[in-house]
Amino acid sequence: MQSVFHKASSRGYAKHGWLTTHHSFSFASYYDPERMGFGALRVLNDDAIAPGSGFGRHPHDNMEIITIPLSGSLKHEDSMGNSAVVTAGEVQVMSAGTGVEHAEWNASETEELTLLQIWILTKTRNVSPRYDQQRFEQAAYTNQLLQVVGAMGKTPGLGIHQEARIFLGHLEAGKKMTYRLSDQQHGVYFFVIEGAATIAEQPLKRRDALGIWETDQVVLEATEELFVVAIEVPMD
Repeated sequence: MQSVFHKASSRGYAKHGWLTTHHSFSFASYYDPERMGFGALRVLNDDAIAPGSGFGRHPHDNMEIITIPLSGSLKHEDSMGNSAVVTAGEVQVMSAGTGVEHAEWNASETEELTLLQIWILTKTRNVSPRYDQQRFEQAAYTNQLLQVVGAMGKTPGLGIHQEARIFLGHLEAGKKMTYRLSDQQHGVYFFVIEGAATIAEQPLKRRDALGIWETDQVVLEATEELFVVAIEVPMD
């Protein structure tokens, strides 16, 4: 088993007035040659967006973009003609494919929006752009890991063009489980949203992360009430 521990305080940080953001991997003005990604996982940004503010229209291509609002609501518009509001409890995916432009901003004029945005390198280049979103009730991932994203047409959850899986879990303190990887060439990146855990014997607190590979399973124990995301991706 190989692992890499990313303490919350070691992440890149930027504050742009309306945006406070932490970067788990090199992004924008934050660059660390040792933090260029984890396998096919390229970006994990932890954003807080002020009321009524957001990102203007901008392009993407050949990237799988997953957004998980943690509080508040996100307004999304894109060049495919989609216009939607994504709220905490939902997950959004956008396969940028041959190219798409989108804008996203805080839909509320009074409440802050917090979210995780995840970018995963695509396996299939130049596909037609695609958008989807789905609500996942907390009861469905209480004391278990629920798959919310998976490979297109193969596994449960929202589909992306990569052999990747994303799980959410809300575990009571003391809950212990084993995560089993789907492929020996994959790794899994655990990010503690809230609470604390011991994963592969490594203690993690709020916003700490642990990437693990060269193993087929990982033991996870919640040492406090825990909200966690697990991102399994190809490592090559």
